[in-house]
Amino acid sequence: MKTLVTGGCGYLGERLAARLLEEGHEVLVLDAAEPAPPLPGARYVRADIRDAAAVAEACRAIDWVFHNVAQVPLAKDRALFRSVNEGGTSVLLEAAARAGARKVVHTSSSAVYGRPESLPVDEATPPRPFEDYGRAKLAAEGLCREAVARGLDVTIIRPRTILGHGRLGIFEILFDWVRRGLSVPVFGDGSNRYQFVHADDLADACLRAAERAGPSDYNIGAARFGTMREALEALCRHAGTGAHVRSVPKAPTRALLRLTALTGLSPLAPYHLMYGEDMWFDTAKARRELGWTPRWSNEEMLIESYERYLEERAQPRPGASPHRSAVKQGLLALLRWVL
Repeated sequence: MKTLVTGGCGYLGERLAARLLEEGHEVLVLDAAEPAPPLPGARYVRADIRDAAAVAEACRAIDWVFHNVAQVPLAKDRALFRSVNEGGTSVLLEAAARAGARKVVHTSSSAVYGRPESLPVDEATPPRPFEDYGRAKLAAEGLCREAVARGLDVTIIRPRTILGHGRLGIFEILFDWVRRGLSVPVFGDGSNRYQFVHADDLADACLRAAERAGPSDYNIGAARFGTMREALEALCRHAGTGAHVRSVPKAPTRALLRLTALTGLSPLAPYHLMYGEDMWFDTAKARRELGWTPRWSNEEMLIESYERYLEERAQPRPGASPHRSAVKQGLLALLRWVL
């Protein structure tokens, strides 16, 4: 099968490309970034997802398209969210349709649901994004549905927060504090139930979605998960550095972190504050229709990600995507000493 992976130099895209190669598919990667390093056997096109000519050429004679290009919340740029996450998706869908692609698998986000009124969230839950990133991802989903109405086979995948395979980004702050043996804060008592998903489990769901004919949408998350405190305490025990979980007042801490995010004094974006809220998916539809079963628990993937952080800290990857790069902690670097 001839496959195109947009954003294939990024965190999830790279894992998807690797899985496709392992299964014997031809893989073309389109990304504005350079591979670091390139995957043996993959072909690369360096181009912006908004470049209609380059995207059209990349889609020529392609069977499956996996669309992963996105400006992530760390960007905190409304214009980029709209032009890349929405505009880039429009370019990709039009090119895929004209090229006669058999399937498009579009990676969306749980941010489209915002703060849901009830849990668990399933595919029938009304989307209610509360920030610019989530709104742009929801707009991209709308474009996918319009493409389906015109005859293109598109399946939407909404992952929970992704871990595994060297995930850094905002998690680099957590892992840095654990490595240093510092206090790790949770909002209130940390009893909010929160679900992650491992990149391997997510990639498996995307491949299964490509194999299934007909448009659909699936919410993807771990089957084994508990509270945020439980997950962080397991990580601290594993690290053995003296790091420990500490409760902080929820309302004033949220207000302070929201202020630092808005003023650029920390790398946090509004959606990151959802880590203090209950949030999990019902994944029954994916299990039933795709035959998909997640392998990794919250605790296992946090620990695996932390171990990879320690390894890659000694051998950093220049030019890596935002989710695989360390972030500047800003004011948070000062807060860690007073918690």
